[in-house]
Amino acid sequence: MDRPSISSTPAELFRASRRQWFAFAVTLLVVTLAALYAAGLYGRASALADLEEQGRTDASLKVALLRAVLERPRALPFLLSRDRDVEDALRDAGPVKREFLDRKLEELVAGTSAAVIYVIDPKGLAISASNWREPTSFVGNDYSFRAYFSRAMKEGTAEHFALGSVSKRPGLYISARIGTAEAPLGVVVVKMEFDQLERDWHETQRPSYVVDANHVVLITSIPSWRFMTTEPLPPESLTAIRESLQFGEAPLVPLPFERLGDGNLVRALLPGGGTEDYLRIDAPVATTPWQFEYLVPSGNAVAASMREARLFALLLIGATAIVAAIWLRRRQAMGVNAARSQAAREELERRVIERTQALSLARDSLQAEIADHRATETRLQAVQQDLVQANRLAILGQVAAGVAHEINQPLATIRAYADNSKVFLARGKPEPAVENLGLIAELTDRIATITDDLKALARKGRSGEEPVGLRDVVDGAILLLRSRFTGRLDRLVIATIPESLEVMGNRLRLEQVFINLFQNALEAVGDKPDGLVEVAVTSDGADVVVSVADNGPGIAPEILGSLFEPFNTSKEKGLGLGLVIAKDIVSDYGGRLEVETDMNGARFTVHLRKASR
Repeated sequence: MDRPSISSTPAELFRASRRQWFAFAVTLLVVTLAALYAAGLYGRASALADLEEQGRTDASLKVALLRAVLERPRALPFLLSRDRDVEDALRDAGPVKREFLDRKLEELVAGTSAAVIYVIDPKGLAISASNWREPTSFVGNDYSFRAYFSRAMKEGTAEHFALGSVSKRPGLYISARIGTAEAPLGVVVVKMEFDQLERDWHETQRPSYVVDANHVVLITSIPSWRFMTTEPLPPESLTAIRESLQFGEAPLVPLPFERLGDGNLVRALLPGGGTEDYLRIDAPVATTPWQFEYLVPSGNAVAASMREARLFALLLIGATAIVAAIWLRRRQAMGVNAARSQAAREELERRVIERTQALSLARDSLQAEIADHRATETRLQAVQQDLVQANRLAILGQVAAGVAHEINQPLATIRAYADNSKVFLARGKPEPAVENLGLIAELTDRIATITDDLKALARKGRSGEEPVGLRDVVDGAILLLRSRFTGRLDRLVIATIPESLEVMGNRLRLEQVFINLFQNALEAVGDKPDGLVEVAVTSDGADVVVSVADNGPGIAPEILGSLFEPFNTSKEKGLGLGLVIAKDIVSDYGGRLEVETDMNGARFTVHLRKASR
């Protein structure tokens, strides 16, 4: 930075000071941007590391559970391959021994976790099965084309995951050869299904699935992902799988994933619509060629960690900037004081040398003019600062008033749900408490939408519109008013609204309209014994008309003329923004808001466009 000399003039000192502050501001901006970028990278990396550690722990537990489920039925084919009854049924084709074996296999299925057990002769024909009584019995079906039959006949044992050719249900087929390799009698097969395991995985709300060596999804917590692939299959592998009928007519298309960067981050398209970012964790399944993959939601955790890291960086930079600014200001003050002292000494020497009255008079006149100029400049700066401050306060007041007016009801409802959650938790009822917490999260989203609407009001912008159920809109408005008007909502009489009636707009914004209208009407009737607010709905062609009428005192003439202007209200604590915002919202969606009033009350009529089917 420039350092002024002692003999510098005030103009030079001012220019040097400006250069110093400009350099300080540029440096601070560059450092801040670099720090925010670095903090964001650190927060992201830290969050991903924590998620990966937690995800691998969860994945290990799930893999252990999967192995436990797999190990239970593996011994059953081995034991049955050495069972005398099985061998007798294969050697003797008589119906007596085969029926006896059918009943035995049926009892074994009932006492184990197997889905079905069946015995196949050397030609691949099923001679006995535990489901022999069912219409979809395996008895008599040819399974010679199945890999678990051919491999067991050749190698002695086999495991093969496939879609059942008869039952059309996926499962793991565990087979064992009966007899020696030189003189095989047949093959015993135990089919295992994983429905319960998939349901257990589904309850964790985190996608979990198992893929085979060809990257085909076999077991999954999301049924629609079954027999999809994590990698595109080569044409030769795809042809071989289709010819073997291992997965029936499954399309074998890739999972709806989008890789994010070079790591394990993916963006998945969920079955119910919408996308979410996940960290993909994989782990091998011992004793099998399978791979377990586990998706951990990462979007919220990464965003929160980045926000925290950047906030800490901003606090650190802010503290450093304050210290640096104080040091720079003191340094400039010292230079100015030194320059002023030098100028005073030079002026004294000049006055002593010249010693003329004329010069003294001129000097005095000049000093008076300078003092007057400085006083005028000081007053001008003070007036400018007052104007800037007044403008800031006016803007701040308008924004704060709008926000306070619109989020009052959601905040009151959040408080009510929070109090109810504490009561439910105290009573040991977590389910209602979790439901209330979900509603609180929805209301916070509603508050965010409200603040966006206030900004949209200033811009005269228009948010996207879509078909919205009018009944849902009215019910949502009543939900937010319930905490404030407890015991008085019975005065609000709403006509029956068909569930199929839809209008064009945005649900949260339209709820704001009816919250304002219902609240104004209920406040208008006050504690009047016969106070009543009637809501009527009519559908006329392309329009839907909703009227809100009360039997209160009506609207004063001096208020009615400027009713839809900001900060115009007859309420003692009102802000005069509710109807302004309501009218703008209705106008954004091609509707209009009208008012009628007399001594018998007021009626607000909302015209909305009917959604076309």
